[in-house]
Amino acid sequence: MTPDEEERRLSAQRRNARVMAILLGAFVVLMFAVSIAKIGMRHP
Repeated sequence: MTPDEEERRLSAQRRNARVMAILLGAFVVLMFAVSIAKIGMRHP
């Protein structure tokens, strides 16, 4: 594998890791918001 191909592969891995981190963070925020909403519904 040439250095250029290796750099492209590493770049793609970094991009994929960033996308996964953003999606995981969004999922955590969504679960937090749903939990807060449920707690709010129980105590009118």
